[in-house]
Amino acid sequence: MKRWNTHCKPRARAATLVALLALPTTGCVVLRSTHTEVVGQLESEQKRLKRDLVQAQASNQSLSKERVALLSEMEDLREQREVLETDVAQLTKTRELLAGHLEQREKEVAELSQLSGQYEKLVQDLESEVSSGQIQITQLREGLRLNLAQDILFRSGQVTLESYGVGVLKKVANQLTEFDQHVEVQGHSDNVPLSASLSRRWGTNWELAAARAAQVVRLFEGEGVDPSRLRAVSFGPHAPLASNDSAEGRARNRRIEIRLIPVDTAVGTDEAEAGAEDSADPAA
Repeated sequence: MKRWNTHCKPRARAATLVALLALPTTGCVVLRSTHTEVVGQLESEQKRLKRDLVQAQASNQSLSKERVALLSEMEDLREQREVLETDVAQLTKTRELLAGHLEQREKEVAELSQLSGQYEKLVQDLESEVSSGQIQITQLREGLRLNLAQDILFRSGQVTLESYGVGVLKKVANQLTEFDQHVEVQGHSDNVPLSASLSRRWGTNWELAAARAAQVVRLFEGEGVDPSRLRAVSFGPHAPLASNDSAEGRARNRRIEIRLIPVDTAVGTDEAEAGAEDSADPAA
């Protein structure tokens, strides 16, 4: 029996040793597997974080660009607003000016309408003289012009008004008292020098034409026309209506013209306009 027991003890010991050696080996396998799993998870998380970081950086760059674009757009809008405010101010000023011009035009239209009625009445009162060609009435851009042939007012070389001419001028004066306008009486002559006797008395056609214009002005004043609105002017032979090469032309150039000029127009005659107007077109 002892011999058998002695042989059994080494076998038991070996089994125990094998068991003990097996224990640590199993624990190491378990720890290594867990470590590998954790490392894999960490690497995966790290990759995800890197992707998120890249996306965040890209998003940040995009937002920065959008911010710059918005700031630029805001600056453009601010400049546009300033331009619009300037335009609105200018348009407001223009509207006010146009309103003022419109009001002035309406006033002028009303005045012209009134003058038109007065002109028509003047033409009606002088209808017979206009029809016979003794007076020509022309509507000018500014006012009215009455052209009276010299032979119905003065004898050759004289400055005293003829009785028939006095009657015609009184008709004119009767209408002028109702006109709130300047009245400019112009003396015109042909270019033929005065005779020796007339030259001794008047000098030149300038003085003779001036004396005749003054006679008409004196008659108007005597008929009640406001003298502050009267003016006598001599043009001598220097504003002809026709050529002085013919007797007919010289007769047309010897004349008295009466210009009615609105009071808001500077007193002074645009003779270029007067000479260019065809007095053969009387106002009806």
